[in-house]
Amino acid sequence: MQFDWSYFISLFSKTDFWAASLTVIELSALAWFLGMLLGFVLASAKLSGSPWLRLPASLYIWFFRSIPLLVLVVFIYNLPQLLPGAGPVLSVPFYSGLLALVVTEAAYMAEIHRGGLISVAKGQKEAGRALGIGLFGLQRLIVIPQAFRISLPTLINEYITVVKLTSLISVISLTELLTVGQRLYAQNFLVMETLVAVGVYYVLIVTLFGFALQRLERYLDLNLRTPQTLDSASAQALRDSLAPVLSSELSSKLKPPSKGAAPALQLQGVHKRYGDHHVLKGIDLKVQSGQVISIIGPSGSGKTSLIRTVNGLERIDQGEILLFGEGFINAGDKPDSRRIRQGVRRIGMVFQNFNLFPHRTLLDNISLAPRYHGVGRALSEQRACQLLDKVGLLAHVHKYPHQLSGGQQQRVAIARAMAMDPDILLFDEPTSALDPELVGEVLTVISHLAREGMTLLIVTHEMDFALSISDRVIFMENGHIQLDASPEAIREKPEAHRVRRFMGLQAPEEEECLP
Repeated sequence: MQFDWSYFISLFSKTDFWAASLTVIELSALAWFLGMLLGFVLASAKLSGSPWLRLPASLYIWFFRSIPLLVLVVFIYNLPQLLPGAGPVLSVPFYSGLLALVVTEAAYMAEIHRGGLISVAKGQKEAGRALGIGLFGLQRLIVIPQAFRISLPTLINEYITVVKLTSLISVISLTELLTVGQRLYAQNFLVMETLVAVGVYYVLIVTLFGFALQRLERYLDLNLRTPQTLDSASAQALRDSLAPVLSSELSSKLKPPSKGAAPALQLQGVHKRYGDHHVLKGIDLKVQSGQVISIIGPSGSGKTSLIRTVNGLERIDQGEILLFGEGFINAGDKPDSRRIRQGVRRIGMVFQNFNLFPHRTLLDNISLAPRYHGVGRALSEQRACQLLDKVGLLAHVHKYPHQLSGGQQQRVAIARAMAMDPDILLFDEPTSALDPELVGEVLTVISHLAREGMTLLIVTHEMDFALSISDRVIFMENGHIQLDASPEAIREKPEAHRVRRFMGLQAPEEEECLP
């Protein structure tokens, strides 16, 4: 029996097939979109720390990934026998099929979304929290855009699966492509020609929408975004267009005014444990406004834990932290409490690994937090350009972090922290992730901030830098502050012998004692 080409070609002019194709497109697009939304909710619930959210989400995903779609379609279509009130909706094959596809696809898409969400680096969330951005703001501005880019290729593949699964809805007599084909070959017995035509229609739908979604994927691919460096004339024109932004303009919007002459920062009896590991063992520390304090010590001494407790990234188990004489962090506080978020706005944080937001330009990275906290776009972007100019990167204003060197990224991270006009700036080993030749450019920026009277706490392994820039050097060991002294005292005082040995220094009298 020969293939009837004339009949096969005629099937592409039948309005029934094109109407059925439109039904497939509507059904698959709605099922994919709604399943993607519900799947994200399920993924977020499954990643939640609350068992009241995590367990129901896990059960839903397990159950609906286990039930065959065909069984679910028939069950939902016949559900009005148990729930007569659902009859007006579920007795319509399109709505029954859509509901079955959505509840099934949501279970699969939840795992796709979960993979995307857990792929977003922890440092991204910490950077957002350090800028005083709340939980929902973190998700909306930082986590979801990155997770969606990661998940998109798999979500596109899932759309193709949904298109093909719509053929199963023919079991409840939905007039889609397979149903139309079955009716035709039941009349003329030209099964092969009809099914090949049905397959071609599916291929056309998948190809058309697959191409559109792949264009979206390419549009969101950060590696394909390569804004160029501004030439000197353009950079100068941008520089000339910047009106001065007064610190008071930002301070009035970003944080409450300072009160009194209390220490800028005060830690009282701060303890921190990770399980059985006691990291901070009763830390007492006062930092006056305008002081530059370097924190040094061997690895594991508690330096990073100390600085992370100061801006609420780590909860403390005992003690209290005061900010300008007012209560800021107490043991047992929730990390996302309003009081802590308000205090965090006054404390800038520069991370060891930069933690810039990769999906945003340098301009967006710096202006994001002020805009979130209520500063107008024009003012926040003008301030961002001024800060980029201050760290020598104005010509790169429209670039993305992946286009910069490590030293440049760290300078942008400093500018981002400064955009909140903080009273205190924290540095967590800002040069340890850099190549040796890039260290100098970052230390230069920090030195300029110190000369401007900025209050700085710097965890560092750059010993010469610590001695040259600091008003006080704090040496930590085994969770205690072993010494809190000026650079001069460290160089000369006998009680600083352990610190000198750690730093590779020796006082003159010690050199004379050497054999």
